[in-house]
Amino acid sequence: MENIEPLLPPADDGAALPADLVRRIVEAALLAAPQPLTVPQIAALFPDDEPAPTGSIQKALEVLRGECDGRGVELVEVASGYRYQVKPDVHAWVARLWTERQTKYTRATLETLALIAYRQPITRGEIEQIRGVAVNANMVKALEEREWIRVVGHRDVPGRPELFGTTKTFLDYFGLKSLDALPPLAELKDIPDLEPQLPFDVDPAVVANAAMAMADDELPADDDAAADDEADADYTEADADAASTTDPETTDAGEPADATNDDAGADAEPELRND
Repeated sequence: MENIEPLLPPADDGAALPADLVRRIVEAALLAAPQPLTVPQIAALFPDDEPAPTGSIQKALEVLRGECDGRGVELVEVASGYRYQVKPDVHAWVARLWTERQTKYTRATLETLALIAYRQPITRGEIEQIRGVAVNANMVKALEEREWIRVVGHRDVPGRPELFGTTKTFLDYFGLKSLDALPPLAELKDIPDLEPQLPFDVDPAVVANAAMAMADDELPADDDAAADDEADADYTEADADAASTTDPETTDAGEPADATNDDAGADAEPELRND
């Protein structure tokens, strides 16, 4: 009778890497990398003949994240991968290490960036309709140079205007994993510094008309009337001065020249009869 050998799993060429070693490799890679690292990028650090065990990298990331409790740094996942970053409660002290002057953006720039983030893809014309003012081309260029926004397509309308959207760099800068992590608009309405809020759930044309109406209401009617009266008074005084000094058809007594000529014609009439 023929002997049948049982099927056995292939023998391992070497022992699997210890979990502690994998954790230390992952930690060192995250601290040394100048940008966030994804799980596949971390896995590529291990050679083919000695790969990291399945699931060991994810487990190492969880352990490292838990070890950050009570420390000045935290391990977070952003759009580009995992990274260590300074915790907000100690950021004010650590920020003194950075000697570069931080760029300050105007309110108009931040409003434009917020519209692109919440309403993307969006055209420049649609941004202007919502804000009620023209969008400065240099403002859009500055956001593109910062790599916070990019052209993601073109609207299928006459002129084919560019459609703008945010980038991974934008998400990484603000510590967001995806656009779903943006704060809801309902929470933003509770922040007084952001009032008046831009109503994103209405037609842009309605918002633009409302903004123009509010701008007109900010000008008091009494001030306009007073300004008109003052302008009329200045115009009247100027006319009076000009009439008394430069008008050739006005006599020194202020009487019209036509009346003086009529009197002179009456006195000269006998001489015309003698002729």
